[in-house]
Amino acid sequence: MSGHSKWATTKHKKGAKDAKRAKSFAKLIRQVEVAAREGGGDVTSNASLRTMFQKARDASVPLDTIERAVKRGTGELEGLRYEPVTYEGYAHGGVAVIVETLTDNRNRTGPELRNIFKSSGGSMAEPGAVSWQFERRGIMLFDKKIAEDDLLDAALEAGADDVSDVGERWKVTCGPSELHAVRDALGASGFTSTSAEASLEPTQMVEIADETEAHKVLRLLDALDDHDDVQDVHANCDIPDQFLASFEG
Repeated sequence: MSGHSKWATTKHKKGAKDAKRAKSFAKLIRQVEVAAREGGGDVTSNASLRTMFQKARDASVPLDTIERAVKRGTGELEGLRYEPVTYEGYAHGGVAVIVETLTDNRNRTGPELRNIFKSSGGSMAEPGAVSWQFERRGIMLFDKKIAEDDLLDAALEAGADDVSDVGERWKVTCGPSELHAVRDALGASGFTSTSAEASLEPTQMVEIADETEAHKVLRLLDALDDHDDVQDVHANCDIPDQFLASFEG
């Protein structure tokens, strides 16, 4: 199990809390807007928009809210213009961190994220410093009520690369360009994912064997994820389940 997958599971739990729901919706809507602006408002021809549209629907964002976001992205409705900016850095123990943002003012976002890194004991790094330790993959999560062997057989037949255990979910991995086809094929076979997106996965891990250090890393990731402009946080930490549980507690 990768540290990224465990962190993703932690974020999923946090995002389900009522106090976080509005912020989660706002981030998803921003992703929809940018996808529509960059590739047009037709989900059938804009793969990125299709991914973000489905991601928002999976999170129970109202359909009319998503449609208004698409119109803002295409210019049919007035709205701010966001641009994707990626930041890189390090957490405690040399853990590599990549922060993906959508911002309307990079002169605000950069310094704010730098302060979060610094105050949490980490540091920002130059572009390319840690990105070589990650690769983009198509990732789908499925409920554990599904039998692993059944999901594995269907996933491999659909063109996926692997099925792995990430705690409370099964994770199906495929190439990022195959994400939609694999998800649709699995859906047609009766397997409905709880989430599906093209995300960064670490290619090498940093094991965290000390609980105090693990909590320092998680506090940084948590603080970064809470920033309004941050869309996703990726880290190559391998943190034992008991340290994750004690942090959540």
